Amino acid sequence: MAVSKVTVHFPCPVEQVWYVVTDLTHIAWRSDLAQVEVLDEAHFVEHTQSGYATEFTVTACESLRYWAFTMENGNMSGSWEGVFKAMENGTQLTCTETVIAKHWWMHPFVPGYLKRQQKRYLDDLRKELLK
Repeated sequence: MAVSKVTVHFPCPVEQVWYVVTDLTHIAWRSDLAQVEVLDEAHFVEHTQSGYATEFTVTACESLRYWAFTMENGNMSGSWEGVFKAMENGTQLTCTETVIAKHWWMHPFVPGYLKRQQKRYLDDLRKELLK
């Protein structure tokens, strides 16, 4: 199991950060995704640029404060949680992602992959929020 926890600050209101992160109908800012299928209020599927699908189930949603979900595909299962905190000069977002590889040979690669994915997501988010 690999865990990556990152706290970042954005110089914009928590409402803006929350909206961009949780709006699954607007994903053009995500450089890793081709599309997101929203199945219902609690389930969605992300499709990468290469066509690989990951299924998500929302497990908690407290508007402007907390969003969490589980995720699963053929290679891994795990969870993600985002804690949103309004600050005097913007928003603090803490993302914690936990991933369990389904294949033994993938275990050594998961921590590095997870850190790269999280960095890419947060870099994309920063670009979208600051444009």
